Amino acid sequence: MVTVLFSSLYAGSKVVSLSKFEPELFLNAITKFKTELVHVVPPLILFLAKHPTVVNYDLSCIRQITAGAAPLGRELVETARSRLKCDVIRQVYGLTESGCVHMAPASLSKEKPQSVGVPIKSMDVKVVDPETNEALSAGEEGEVLIRGPNIMKGYLNLPDATRSCITGDGWFRTGDIGHFDKDGWFYITDRLKELIKVKGLQVAPAELEALLVTHEKIADAAVVGVTDERLGEAPRAYVVKDDCSLQEREVEEYIARRVAKHKHLVGGVQFVDAIPKSASGKILRRLLK
Repeated sequence: MVTVLFSSLYAGSKVVSLSKFEPELFLNAITKFKTELVHVVPPLILFLAKHPTVVNYDLSCIRQITAGAAPLGRELVETARSRLKCDVIRQVYGLTESGCVHMAPASLSKEKPQSVGVPIKSMDVKVVDPETNEALSAGEEGEVLIRGPNIMKGYLNLPDATRSCITGDGWFRTGDIGHFDKDGWFYITDRLKELIKVKGLQVAPAELEALLVTHEKIADAAVVGVTDERLGEAPRAYVVKDDCSLQEREVEEYIARRVAKHKHLVGGVQFVDAIPKSASGKILRRLLK
């Protein structure tokens, strides 16, 4: 919100802010105000890409969509782009403790739809091994660390929490897992604490969720790790049906055909009415465990 407000003030543009999300309210606001730049969280990209109500509205005014708060899969981005006829759907990355850190250039967002882009000016970013703190190279996944003048000074009256996330030389530990490519573009995989450990191998819930929502019979999905005597942990999917004929086995096979064996939904599939999410669109996994 800070980034949206300051950039809009700088550009002299009007900002339309909604206190809560309701499908008709959201769509009517876009058509009424002829909104050109839309800032959303991933659940709204899913809504725009798959909800049947969307086709009843003229959203041709949208020139650009910016999404943040959680990773977006390539397939979902491309589905939304095709449906809305909007070429620019880009991702940004930031934290409460820092503000915006990365932004995908609008002119290049179509080339790497899964990337959050490059670091903004004044920001230093590196990826390190979470265990050894060794800096990693392009293509290697690790924890994302950031440093710059916009990083917070610390948590109020919480010195231990501050020391645990800010290093002596000023690097902030984001708790996010990601990597960068040879061109310096960054990709966020998931939260470090949310990774599922299957026989010592890491499985990112966000990767499986991005695949699940591309299924034509799935409206929404979340993945969590459940205890398994043989594997340690196993991925379990919670799925909201978009078609009442959808069966558990169909979901399991859909994932099994697309990912490595240790990422299969060995923990099973459970159908639910809705996926619990925060106001910012982040999945509340603790409510599913």
